Amino acid sequence: MQNTDSDIARAGEILRGGGLVAIPTETVYGLAANALDGTAVAKIFRAKGRPQDNPLIVHISHLNQWERLVSEIPENAAALAKAFWPGPLTIILPKSDIIPDEVSAGLDTVAVRFPSMRTTRKIIDAAGVPLAAPSANLSGSPSPTCARHTMEDMRGRIDAVLDGGECNFGVESTVVTLAGPVPRLLRPGAVTPDELREVLGGLEIDDAVMGKLKEGVKAASPGMKYKHYSPKAEITIVRGTLVDFLKYIGKAGDCGEPNGKKFALCFDGEESVIPVNCVTYGKKDDPLTQSHRLFTALRELDERGAERVFARCPSTDGVGMAVYNRLLRAAGFSVVNANETEE
Repeated sequence: MQNTDSDIARAGEILRGGGLVAIPTETVYGLAANALDGTAVAKIFRAKGRPQDNPLIVHISHLNQWERLVSEIPENAAALAKAFWPGPLTIILPKSDIIPDEVSAGLDTVAVRFPSMRTTRKIIDAAGVPLAAPSANLSGSPSPTCARHTMEDMRGRIDAVLDGGECNFGVESTVVTLAGPVPRLLRPGAVTPDELREVLGGLEIDDAVMGKLKEGVKAASPGMKYKHYSPKAEITIVRGTLVDFLKYIGKAGDCGEPNGKKFALCFDGEESVIPVNCVTYGKKDDPLTQSHRLFTALRELDERGAERVFARCPSTDGVGMAVYNRLLRAAGFSVVNANETEE
Protein backbone atom coordinates (compact mmCIF):
# COMPACT_ATOMS: atom_id res chain seq x y z
CA MET A 1 0.00 0.00 0.00
CA GLN A 2 1.46 3.34 -1.07
CA ASN A 3 0.39 6.38 0.95
CA THR A 4 0.21 9.63 -1.02
CA ASP A 5 2.06 12.77 -0.02
CA SER A 6 -1.29 14.32 0.89
CA ASP A 7 -2.10 11.35 3.17
CA ILE A 8 1.18 11.81 4.99
CA ALA A 9 0.78 15.59 5.16
CA ARG A 10 -2.69 15.19 6.66
CA ALA A 11 -1.34 12.74 9.24
CA GLY A 12 1.32 15.30 10.15
CA GLU A 13 -1.35 17.97 10.65
CA ILE A 14 -3.35 15.70 12.97
CA LEU A 15 -0.27 14.85 15.01
CA ARG A 16 0.84 18.48 15.31
CA GLY A 17 -2.68 19.32 16.48
CA GLY A 18 -2.52 16.83 19.34
CA GLY A 19 -4.37 13.97 17.63
CA LEU A 20 -3.67 10.26 17.31
CA VAL A 21 -2.66 8.46 14.09
CA ALA A 22 -1.92 4.76 13.65
CA ILE A 23 1.22 4.43 11.53
CA PRO A 24 3.06 1.54 9.88
CA THR A 25 6.61 0.65 10.90
CA GLU A 26 8.91 -2.22 9.98
CA THR A 27 8.05 -3.95 13.30
CA VAL A 28 4.32 -3.48 14.07
CA TYR A 29 1.79 -0.70 13.57
CA GLY A 30 2.23 2.08 16.12
CA LEU A 31 -0.29 4.44 17.71
CA ALA A 32 1.44 7.80 17.39
CA ALA A 33 1.14 11.13 19.20
CA ASN A 34 3.41 14.14 19.63
CA ALA A 35 5.99 12.85 22.11
CA LEU A 36 6.60 16.35 23.51
CA ASP A 37 2.93 16.97 24.33
CA GLY A 38 1.88 15.19 27.52
CA THR A 39 -1.80 15.86 26.86
CA ALA A 40 -1.61 14.23 23.42
CA VAL A 41 0.36 11.28 24.80
CA ALA A 42 -2.27 10.73 27.50
CA LYS A 43 -4.78 10.09 24.71
CA ILE A 44 -2.73 7.02 23.68
CA PHE A 45 -3.29 5.42 27.07
CA ARG A 46 -7.03 6.10 26.92
CA ALA A 47 -7.40 4.80 23.35
CA LYS A 48 -5.52 1.58 24.12
CA GLY A 49 -6.74 1.07 27.68
CA ARG A 50 -3.04 0.94 28.53
CA PRO A 51 -1.80 1.08 32.14
CA GLN A 52 -0.11 4.44 32.74
CA ASP A 53 2.93 2.89 34.43
CA ASN A 54 3.95 1.31 31.11
CA PRO A 55 6.49 3.61 29.35
CA LEU A 56 6.40 4.48 25.64
CA ILE A 57 9.02 4.58 22.88
CA VAL A 58 9.86 7.84 21.12
CA HIS A 59 10.45 7.60 17.35
CA ILE A 60 12.74 9.92 15.41
CA SER A 61 13.33 10.42 11.70
CA HIS A 62 16.90 11.80 11.78
CA LEU A 63 19.76 10.88 14.07
CA ASN A 64 20.39 14.50 15.13
CA GLN A 65 16.93 14.55 16.78
CA TRP A 66 18.19 12.14 19.43
CA GLU A 67 20.43 14.62 21.25
CA ARG A 68 17.66 16.82 22.59
CA LEU A 69 15.67 13.86 23.96
CA VAL A 70 18.39 12.47 26.24
CA SER A 71 20.76 13.99 28.78
CA GLU A 72 23.82 12.56 27.01
CA ILE A 73 24.81 10.01 24.37
CA PRO A 74 27.65 7.79 25.64
CA GLU A 75 30.07 6.02 23.33
CA ASN A 76 28.33 2.65 23.55
CA ALA A 77 25.00 4.25 22.59
CA ALA A 78 26.58 5.97 19.59
CA ALA A 79 28.13 2.63 18.58
CA LEU A 80 24.76 0.89 18.72
CA ALA A 81 23.16 3.65 16.67
CA LYS A 82 25.88 3.38 14.05
CA ALA A 83 25.45 -0.40 13.83
CA PHE A 84 21.65 -0.74 13.91
CA TRP A 85 19.94 2.57 13.14
CA PRO A 86 17.74 3.07 11.30
CA GLY A 87 16.23 -0.25 12.32
CA PRO A 88 14.32 -2.30 14.90
CA LEU A 89 16.38 -1.33 17.96
CA THR A 90 15.26 0.87 20.87
CA ILE A 91 17.89 2.42 23.15
CA ILE A 92 17.10 3.62 26.68
CA LEU A 93 19.12 6.48 28.20
CA PRO A 94 18.57 9.12 30.91
CA LYS A 95 16.00 11.57 29.55
CA SER A 96 16.20 15.30 28.98
CA ASP A 97 13.81 17.81 30.51
CA ILE A 98 11.62 18.00 27.38
CA ILE A 99 10.29 14.45 27.79
CA PRO A 100 6.89 14.48 29.54
CA ASP A 101 6.25 12.09 32.41
CA GLU A 102 3.40 10.61 30.35
CA VAL A 103 6.00 9.22 27.91
CA SER A 104 8.45 7.88 30.49
CA ALA A 105 5.79 6.67 32.98
CA GLY A 106 7.54 8.77 35.62
CA LEU A 107 10.96 7.18 35.06
CA ASP A 108 14.10 9.26 34.63
CA THR A 109 14.86 7.51 31.33
CA VAL A 110 13.48 7.60 27.79
CA ALA A 111 13.38 4.90 25.10
CA VAL A 112 14.23 6.10 21.58
CA ARG A 113 14.03 4.36 18.19
CA PHE A 114 15.02 5.43 14.67
CA PRO A 115 12.79 3.28 12.41
CA SER A 116 13.97 2.04 9.04
CA MET A 117 10.63 2.21 7.22
CA ARG A 118 10.68 5.23 4.92
CA THR A 119 6.96 5.93 5.33
CA THR A 120 7.37 6.08 9.11
CA ARG A 121 10.14 8.63 8.81
CA LYS A 122 8.12 10.70 6.33
CA ILE A 123 5.26 10.84 8.83
CA ILE A 124 7.60 12.00 11.60
CA ASP A 125 8.99 14.66 9.26
CA ALA A 126 5.46 15.78 8.34
CA ALA A 127 4.55 16.07 12.02
CA GLY A 128 7.71 18.06 12.73
CA VAL A 129 8.07 16.42 16.16
CA PRO A 130 9.25 13.07 17.53
CA LEU A 131 6.41 10.61 17.98
CA ALA A 132 5.55 8.43 20.95
CA ALA A 133 4.13 5.25 19.45
CA PRO A 134 3.32 2.00 21.25
CA SER A 135 1.66 -0.78 19.27
CA ALA A 136 -1.71 0.24 17.81
CA ASN A 137 -3.83 -2.40 19.53
CA LEU A 138 -6.10 -2.57 22.53
CA SER A 139 -3.90 -3.20 25.55
CA GLY A 140 -3.27 -6.90 26.05
CA SER A 141 -4.38 -8.03 22.59
CA PRO A 142 -2.01 -9.17 19.83
CA SER A 143 -0.06 -6.33 18.22
CA PRO A 144 -1.29 -5.40 14.72
CA THR A 145 0.93 -6.11 11.72
CA CYS A 146 -1.47 -4.80 9.08
CA ALA A 147 -3.93 -1.93 8.75
CA ARG A 148 -6.98 -4.22 8.96
CA HIS A 149 -6.03 -5.46 12.42
CA THR A 150 -5.29 -1.90 13.50
CA MET A 151 -8.74 -0.77 12.39
CA GLU A 152 -10.39 -3.68 14.20
CA ASP A 153 -8.96 -2.45 17.51
CA MET A 154 -8.83 1.32 17.00
CA ARG A 155 -11.98 2.15 15.00
CA GLY A 156 -13.70 5.13 16.63
CA ARG A 157 -10.87 5.61 19.13
CA ILE A 158 -8.35 7.60 17.06
CA ASP A 159 -8.24 10.18 14.27
CA ALA A 160 -6.67 8.25 11.36
CA VAL A 161 -4.91 5.08 10.20
CA LEU A 162 -2.24 5.04 7.49
CA ASP A 163 -2.06 1.75 5.59
CA GLY A 164 1.52 0.70 4.90
CA GLY A 165 0.83 -2.94 4.09
CA GLU A 166 2.18 -5.83 6.15
CA CYS A 167 5.01 -5.14 8.58
CA ASN A 168 8.34 -6.70 7.68
CA PHE A 169 9.45 -8.14 11.04
CA GLY A 170 6.11 -8.62 12.79
CA VAL A 171 7.32 -8.25 16.40
CA GLU A 172 8.26 -5.11 18.29
CA SER A 173 11.78 -3.73 18.42
CA THR A 174 14.62 -4.98 20.57
CA VAL A 175 14.96 -2.81 23.70
CA VAL A 176 18.30 -2.35 25.44
CA THR A 177 18.96 -0.01 28.34
CA LEU A 178 22.28 1.79 28.74
CA ALA A 179 21.09 3.74 31.77
CA GLY A 180 22.73 1.35 34.25
CA PRO A 181 26.28 0.17 34.90
CA VAL A 182 25.97 -2.72 32.41
CA PRO A 183 23.97 -2.82 29.15
CA ARG A 184 20.81 -4.86 29.69
CA LEU A 185 18.38 -6.43 27.24
CA LEU A 186 14.82 -5.67 28.36
CA ARG A 187 12.88 -6.91 25.33
CA PRO A 188 14.17 -9.17 22.53
CA GLY A 189 13.45 -8.42 18.89
CA ALA A 190 14.97 -8.61 15.43
CA VAL A 191 18.35 -7.36 16.70
CA THR A 192 19.62 -10.38 18.63
CA PRO A 193 21.68 -10.59 21.84
CA ASP A 194 24.70 -11.90 19.91
CA GLU A 195 24.52 -8.92 17.54
CA LEU A 196 24.35 -6.54 20.49
CA ARG A 197 27.32 -8.21 22.17
CA GLU A 198 29.41 -7.77 19.03
CA VAL A 199 29.06 -4.00 19.51
CA LEU A 200 28.80 -3.68 23.30
CA GLY A 201 31.09 -6.45 24.47
CA GLY A 202 29.01 -7.31 27.53
CA LEU A 203 25.23 -7.62 27.78
CA GLU A 204 22.98 -8.83 30.56
CA ILE A 205 19.57 -10.31 29.77
CA ASP A 206 16.88 -9.18 32.19
CA ASP A 207 15.09 -11.98 34.03
CA ALA A 208 11.77 -10.62 32.74
CA VAL A 209 12.72 -11.49 29.15
CA MET A 210 12.14 -15.19 29.78
CA GLY A 211 9.73 -14.96 32.70
CA LYS A 212 7.52 -12.68 34.79
CA LEU A 213 8.65 -9.31 36.07
CA LYS A 214 9.25 -9.65 39.80
CA GLU A 215 6.59 -8.31 42.11
CA GLY A 216 7.12 -4.64 42.98
CA VAL A 217 9.66 -4.00 40.21
CA LYS A 218 8.77 -1.08 37.94
CA ALA A 219 8.77 -1.80 34.20
CA ALA A 220 11.66 -0.01 32.48
CA SER A 221 10.44 -0.94 29.00
CA PRO A 222 7.21 -1.72 27.19
CA GLY A 223 6.34 -5.41 27.13
CA MET A 224 7.83 -6.29 30.51
CA LYS A 225 5.11 -6.13 33.15
CA TYR A 226 1.73 -7.21 31.89
CA LYS A 227 0.17 -10.11 30.06
CA HIS A 228 0.46 -9.03 26.44
CA TYR A 229 -0.29 -10.04 22.89
CA SER A 230 -3.02 -12.41 23.99
CA PRO A 231 -6.05 -13.74 22.11
CA LYS A 232 -9.24 -14.56 23.99
CA ALA A 233 -8.32 -18.25 24.10
CA GLU A 234 -6.41 -19.84 26.95
CA ILE A 235 -2.94 -20.76 25.64
CA THR A 236 -0.50 -23.32 27.01
CA ILE A 237 3.01 -23.60 25.55
CA VAL A 238 4.07 -27.23 25.31
CA ARG A 239 7.79 -27.97 25.28
CA GLY A 240 9.07 -31.09 23.56
CA THR A 241 9.24 -32.79 20.19
CA LEU A 242 6.30 -33.07 17.84
CA VAL A 243 5.80 -36.65 19.03
CA ASP A 244 5.79 -35.43 22.64
CA PHE A 245 3.33 -32.67 21.68
CA LEU A 246 0.93 -35.16 20.07
CA LYS A 247 1.04 -37.38 23.16
CA TYR A 248 0.43 -34.42 25.44
CA ILE A 249 -2.62 -33.05 23.66
CA GLY A 250 -3.96 -36.58 23.39
CA LYS A 251 -3.92 -36.80 27.19
CA ALA A 252 -5.25 -33.27 27.68
CA GLY A 253 -8.90 -34.14 27.25
CA ASP A 254 -11.47 -34.15 24.49
CA CYS A 255 -9.23 -32.78 21.75
CA GLY A 256 -10.38 -34.83 18.81
CA GLU A 257 -13.55 -33.02 17.83
CA PRO A 258 -13.01 -31.61 14.31
CA ASN A 259 -15.32 -28.67 15.01
CA GLY A 260 -14.34 -28.19 18.63
CA LYS A 261 -12.87 -25.15 20.32
CA LYS A 262 -9.46 -26.72 20.99
CA PHE A 263 -6.65 -25.72 18.67
CA ALA A 264 -2.96 -26.29 18.10
CA LEU A 265 -0.68 -23.35 17.32
CA CYS A 266 1.96 -25.18 15.34
CA PHE A 267 4.67 -24.90 12.71
CA ASP A 268 4.07 -25.03 8.96
CA GLY A 269 3.38 -28.58 7.71
CA GLU A 270 2.59 -30.05 11.13
CA GLU A 271 -1.15 -29.49 10.77
CA SER A 272 -1.40 -32.65 8.64
CA VAL A 273 -0.53 -34.87 11.62
CA ILE A 274 -2.13 -32.98 14.52
CA PRO A 275 -5.65 -34.27 15.27
CA VAL A 276 -7.18 -30.90 16.28
CA ASN A 277 -7.89 -27.61 14.55
CA CYS A 278 -4.60 -25.94 13.68
CA VAL A 279 -3.24 -22.47 13.08
CA THR A 280 0.37 -22.22 11.91
CA TYR A 281 2.89 -19.52 12.78
CA GLY A 282 5.89 -20.10 10.56
CA LYS A 283 8.52 -22.70 9.79
CA LYS A 284 9.96 -24.77 12.64
CA ASP A 285 13.59 -23.77 12.12
CA ASP A 286 13.00 -20.25 10.81
CA PRO A 287 12.33 -17.71 13.60
CA LEU A 288 12.02 -14.86 11.10
CA THR A 289 8.97 -16.49 9.53
CA GLN A 290 7.64 -17.16 13.03
CA SER A 291 8.04 -13.52 14.08
CA HIS A 292 6.38 -12.33 10.87
CA ARG A 293 3.41 -14.64 11.35
CA LEU A 294 2.90 -14.91 15.14
CA PHE A 295 0.57 -11.99 15.87
CA THR A 296 -1.55 -12.70 12.79
CA ALA A 297 -1.85 -16.31 13.94
CA LEU A 298 -2.95 -15.23 17.42
CA ARG A 299 -5.67 -13.06 15.90
CA GLU A 300 -6.74 -15.92 13.63
CA LEU A 301 -7.35 -18.04 16.73
CA ASP A 302 -9.92 -15.49 17.84
CA GLU A 303 -11.48 -15.32 14.38
CA ARG A 304 -11.92 -19.08 14.39
CA GLY A 305 -13.43 -19.19 17.88
CA ALA A 306 -10.62 -20.99 19.69
CA GLU A 307 -11.08 -21.39 23.43
CA ARG A 308 -8.18 -23.69 24.36
CA VAL A 309 -4.85 -23.59 22.50
CA PHE A 310 -1.80 -25.82 22.78
CA ALA A 311 1.23 -24.06 21.30
CA ARG A 312 4.38 -25.62 19.93
CA CYS A 313 7.38 -24.09 21.70
CA PRO A 314 9.84 -22.18 19.48
CA SER A 315 13.60 -22.19 19.87
CA THR A 316 14.98 -19.33 21.96
CA ASP A 317 18.08 -18.85 19.81
CA GLY A 318 18.57 -15.57 17.94
CA VAL A 319 15.28 -13.99 16.84
CA GLY A 320 13.59 -17.05 18.37
CA MET A 321 14.04 -15.40 21.76
CA ALA A 322 11.71 -12.61 20.63
CA VAL A 323 9.13 -15.11 19.37
CA TYR A 324 9.23 -17.05 22.64
CA ASN A 325 9.03 -13.83 24.68
CA ARG A 326 5.83 -12.75 22.89
CA LEU A 327 4.27 -16.20 22.97
CA LEU A 328 5.08 -16.57 26.67
CA ARG A 329 3.17 -13.37 27.46
CA ALA A 330 0.31 -14.33 25.18
CA ALA A 331 0.06 -17.54 27.22
CA GLY A 332 0.10 -15.69 30.52
CA PHE A 333 3.35 -17.55 31.33
CA SER A 334 1.63 -20.95 31.14
CA VAL A 335 4.32 -23.43 30.04
CA VAL A 336 4.42 -27.21 30.44
CA ASN A 337 6.83 -29.88 29.44
CA ALA A 338 5.35 -32.76 27.49
CA ASN A 339 5.45 -34.81 30.72
CA GLU A 340 2.98 -32.32 32.18
CA THR A 341 5.41 -30.70 34.60
CA GLU A 342 4.13 -27.16 35.23
CA GLU A 343 6.56 -24.22 35.19
